[in-house]
Amino acid sequence: MSLLHVTLFGKFRVRCGGKPLQGLAAQKVQELLAYLFLNRDRPHPREALASILWDHCSTEQSKMYLRRVLWQGQQALQGRPEPGAPALLIVEREWVQLNAEAPLWLDVAVFEAAYEQVRGLPGQHLEREAACALREAVELYTTDLLVNWYQDWCLFERERLQNLYLAMLDKLIDDCETRHEYERGFDYGQRILRIDRAREHTHRRLMRLRYLAGNRTGALRQYQCCAAALEEELGVRPAQSTTALYEQICADEREAVAAGRLGAAPNAPGYTLPDRLDHIINLQHMITSVQTHIQREIEAIEHALHLKP
Repeated sequence: MSLLHVTLFGKFRVRCGGKPLQGLAAQKVQELLAYLFLNRDRPHPREALASILWDHCSTEQSKMYLRRVLWQGQQALQGRPEPGAPALLIVEREWVQLNAEAPLWLDVAVFEAAYEQVRGLPGQHLEREAACALREAVELYTTDLLVNWYQDWCLFERERLQNLYLAMLDKLIDDCETRHEYERGFDYGQRILRIDRAREHTHRRLMRLRYLAGNRTGALRQYQCCAAALEEELGVRPAQSTTALYEQICADEREAVAAGRLGAAPNAPGYTLPDRLDHIINLQHMITSVQTHIQREIEAIEHALHLKP
């Protein structure tokens, strides 16, 4: 039985038996399926789905559009080579849900499962199997979720998954430093800076990695990159902890640099005030995004229930 192979990082793609599945070219069909893939753990009221996907239409119009798009999606999915395979969608009178028993490989699901395996676990304590799973997972993140899609629900999911990606890269940097795989750790840090070039915490970690790998010049140049990014992006100078690390490297104090622990837990020794502020700001941003998404879901369901006869 061939799996449906679905990728959401980058462009929306659905393949079956190694070939693109036909009949999914319509944008709204893709939006519906992508939303269900990303929210695959629960059933969705039809009215809520219609309101989310056609938020500028009247209730009757949005429900009519949903019926049409569901039909198009089901027709395409029924064209798979295995007619006896479990249906991907469970469509009922009031609810729509992704079938957990359907043969499906989803890049986002694999990515999230790898993160859940190490949630709350410091990168320095990763078992080799977990570290390998994490390394494979970050390779799935070829680019942001569903590029060039700007729906509110998609923007929320894109930011959520990007935050997971950054957290996974942080853990992998810790793991690489523990295993003395400094160049690989530097590569993970560079991926973070491609998303946020002014992330000072990451610049400090790359300074350490370069220096510990024997590249003192590269470590000093990393400080210059950090200072330039902070000035251009935020108009500020490097924090005292960054400057102190720079001075240790200038003085070639290898033992002092090696003894420092960047990426420790927020309450652990060596976790500096700038690190704590970065951590708090990131948490506040994530909490605000989650609250906004939940509020939209509540409003959509309340609106649908209010309009029921």
